[in-house]
Amino acid sequence: MTKKNVCKICRRQNQKLFLKGDRCFSPKCPFVKRPYPPGPKKKRNPRGLSEYGKQLSEKQKLQNYYGINAGQFATYVKNVLGKRGKVEDAGLFLIQQLEGRLDNVIFKSGLARSRKEARELVSHRYFLVNNKPVNIASFKTKKDDEIALKTTKKNKGIYKTLESQLKNYQTPSWLSLDKESLKVKVISQPVIDDVGLPVDISSIFEFYSR
Repeated sequence: MTKKNVCKICRRQNQKLFLKGDRCFSPKCPFVKRPYPPGPKKKRNPRGLSEYGKQLSEKQKLQNYYGINAGQFATYVKNVLGKRGKVEDAGLFLIQQLEGRLDNVIFKSGLARSRKEARELVSHRYFLVNNKPVNIASFKTKKDDEIALKTTKKNKGIYKTLESQLKNYQTPSWLSLDKESLKVKVISQPVIDDVGLPVDISSIFEFYSR
């Protein structure tokens, strides 16, 4: 997907999903400049969505937010649905599975500017998890795991200026970042308030329960 098309996802969903890192926070963000769906003007005010359409829209929002494909996302949701009755809060459990992905942890810790960039860095073996190299973006981290940038990668690309970028950066409460050693530790499981997702999770479960 091109950079231009990535911005269209937010405009189409009528929701900023922060898919392009720093650019999403700048006045140059296409969603700020054109806060309406892409396409001909006559199609920009469609009729209200059906119940199915609303559920599909919520599903696409969360899938695009984490930048994973439809098959991967369906696997996560169906796994949670299979555990209903075994977990106290199915919605929270789903979010914890998605937030715990290695690419998301790296992004949320400030060691990458977007989840896409985090996935690329993971695939090129930039990080160690508990002192072992991991190149799988979907790797599930857990409490007390430590993720570190390899020493040999600290002078590569974005990490030449990372110190200044991280100076005022605040990690979520469930992560702890050592800004000098560039190590992050998972200190707890995330809660919904930590994430602030722009979706209705119950609609997503309804979509996959059809």
